[in-house]
Formats: sequence, structure tokens, C-alpha cells
Amino acid sequence: MKEIIKRGIFITLGAIIMAVGLEIFLVPNQVVDGGIVGISIMLAHITGFKLGLFIFVLNIPFFFVGYKQIGKTFALSTLYGIAVLSAFTTFLHPVPALTSDVMLATLFGGVVLGIGVGMVIRYGGSLDGTEILAILFTKRLPFSVGEIIMFINLFILASAGFVFSWDRAMYSLLAYFVAFKMIDITIKGLDESKSVWIISDNYQKIGDALLSRLGRGVTYLSGEGAFSGDDKKVIFCVITRLEEAKLKDIVSEHDPTAFLAIADIAEVKGGRFKKKAIH
Repeated sequence: MKEIIKRGIFITLGAIIMAVGLEIFLVPNQVVDGGIVGISIMLAHITGFKLGLFIFVLNIPFFFVGYKQIGKTFALSTLYGIAVLSAFTTFLHPVPALTSDVMLATLFGGVVLGIGVGMVIRYGGSLDGTEILAILFTKRLPFSVGEIIMFINLFILASAGFVFSWDRAMYSLLAYFVAFKMIDITIKGLDESKSVWIISDNYQKIGDALLSRLGRGVTYLSGEGAFSGDDKKVIFCVITRLEEAKLKDIVSEHDPTAFLAIADIAEVKGGRFKKKAIH
């Protein structure tokens, strides 16, 4: 129940933040977003109907597809998020834009939009049916989900040139890029984690140094060199991006020839990842 309440709160908050990005920054300055929301913005401009109405109605078919193909929890979370987004775009529509400077509206609108969308995705929902459509297409086409979404959104953003103007289409592309980067940051978090693999004959000294000086727990794995056939110990640990430089210094200090591999991690849960106190 706690997880359901937590998910509901953050999906609600994310949808409201996205509505703010749309109605307070982008829509008043005729800058569109990608996906179903972008189509809804253009249809609302052409017909004069409420943006929230188009967002809700156009996403309904994707809710049923998502329910069958992806799962009940995802579909219900998506439906709830879209309903909140539709309601708050209608509620915020009379509120005047914070700025009439198109560049400022594009940049800040993209940032706010990306935070809202990223928050909803992080907690198991979606605010646009384009992602569901891309998941279905990727089963039949030799393209990834990201490539399909990019193609669909480029077509939609280019259409803004015919509905508004070509400079607005270019602003829309810039807003989409900013939002895309903010979604990535919001999902991963600013305190991005990294996995580290170290192979060294001085594994014990390096492991002890990481534990005492960096405050991170380490795990020793057994390995075997394919060429030499020698037994090797592999050190595995998880750090934040801010600790990467310190870790490299520690490894280099104890074994300048050590093999070191560092990779990004989207999320870390469980175990003893929490940093230990160091003195």
C-alpha cells in the first residue's frame, strides 16, 4: 500500500509539473512537444478546443493497447497520469505565460517538461502513447524503441512548421532535445551511480583502501585469465560519479598497471550500497 501511495503521489506531481511546462511556457508561445501531446497542441490550436481534451481522448486507444501488451499496473498508472495531466492543462490554461521570450520559454519549458515526464516514467507510468506504439512497432520492425520514437517525434515536430511557423518548429525541436536530456537526468538521478571492476594482483590492498578511504564496500570475485590460465581476483564495487576520480587515484597508487573498467548504472537497490562513514 505504501508503494502504491508513493507511486500515486509522484505520478500526480510529475503530471502537474508537465502541465506547468506546457501551459505556462510552451503552448502560449506556440512551441510544441513531441508525441501525442504535440499532436494535441496543434489540434487545439486549429480547432479551438481544450488541450486537455485532446490529450485524454487521443491517448485512450494506447491505454487499452498497453493494458494488453505491457501490463495492468503500467496501463493504470498511465491512465491516471494522463487524466491528471489533462485536468491540470485545462486548469492552468487561463494562467498567463511567465515569459513572452520564445527562447526562454523553450529552454525552461523543456526543462520543466522533462522533469515531469521523467518523474512519471521513474515511478512506472507514461504520459504519452507514443512509447507504447514504439514498443509494438519494434516487434515488427528492425529498429529500437528509441529510434522509432525519434522518427515519430521528428515528423510531429516538423508538422509544427505548417501549423505555426518554421521558426516555431525549430524552437520545438530545441525544447524536445532539452526535455529529452532532463528526462534522462530525472530517471537516473543527479547522484548517478557507477559500477567498477578492477583486476589486480594487489587486490587485497586496493580493496582495503577502497573500504577505508572511500567508505565503499567491495566484493571479491574469482576469475581466470583466458590467455594465461592464472587464477585472478576481481574487485567489484559501486560508487557515485563524484567518487570516480578518488577511486582512480587509489587504484593507481597501489597498482598503476591494474585493469579498471567503469560503467554507468541506472539504479541501485538493496545490499550495502549505502556509504559507510569514513574518518
